[in-house]
Amino acid sequence: MELRHLRYFVAVAESGSLKLAAEKRLHTAQPSLSRQIRDLETEIGVKLLERSAHGVALTEAGRAFLDHARSSLAAAQAAAEAARRVALPARTVFAIGFVVGHEVDCIPPTTNILRDELPGLELRISSGFSVDLADALQRGSLDVAFLRREPVADLEYRLVLQEPIIAIVPSGHRLAAASLVHADDLAGETYIGISPIPRVLRGVVKAYLATSASPIVPAFEIDNFAMAVSLVAAKRGIALLPASARGYLPASVVSRPLGGTQPTIDLVLGYRAANRSGVLGRFLTNLGTLSAQIRKPQPTAW
Repeated sequence: MELRHLRYFVAVAESGSLKLAAEKRLHTAQPSLSRQIRDLETEIGVKLLERSAHGVALTEAGRAFLDHARSSLAAAQAAAEAARRVALPARTVFAIGFVVGHEVDCIPPTTNILRDELPGLELRISSGFSVDLADALQRGSLDVAFLRREPVADLEYRLVLQEPIIAIVPSGHRLAAASLVHADDLAGETYIGISPIPRVLRGVVKAYLATSASPIVPAFEIDNFAMAVSLVAAKRGIALLPASARGYLPASVVSRPLGGTQPTIDLVLGYRAANRSGVLGRFLTNLGTLSAQIRKPQPTAW
């Protein structure tokens, strides 16, 4: 078993799709990635992923393996960094994490500001689920992260933007022609719910659905945007996701704003309260400029 097998598996598990992992995360061909995952499953002797037309989902064995795979990759990275620190002259490193879905909006202005302020700075960039980014901040493996307001001790948050929650519906669905989608409109529909993993998003959506006169029971629960969009298209279902999910939508799926008191979810910049890095201090002084650039209207239509 090689580290690349672990890296490929983690990318697929987090993306919920072999195609997305191959194209967006690993920049490799999908058939090659599929073969590497099959080789890994053969070596371990158990099935790690359930494959379907809607994407991939972790088996119970896959969920157990994912935690250890992440730990192994983190340990390998830490070992490499330790070796580099000994062999190379000291250089200031600043590690930034981005919650999945916000890389396109956040990475360019973030890196531009830091390079303008500190041109000799070495930037290390990663993306992942909000809960994992919060854990990385707490461990000190990230300096800052764009994430949700996770209830984690010793972290401080600064608001970057309030992201609206929107409805994701099939393009031929009756609600695709609606100017607004209300909570009551989901009664009787195939609702694609949120799993406990994106806990902040789950709480925001649950509170909005509680305004419906009828209980809204999920037919499926997902933990990533790609799987939600696939299920909306395949099952003629409806999902409620942050507006950043629009970047995942194929032509067969559209988004609509929500009616009533529109729910929002905070995108925040998180960092350890004990982090006294001078780079962090300079970065925080530019947060207003950064937030304004991220909030600029995007060309993608609702």
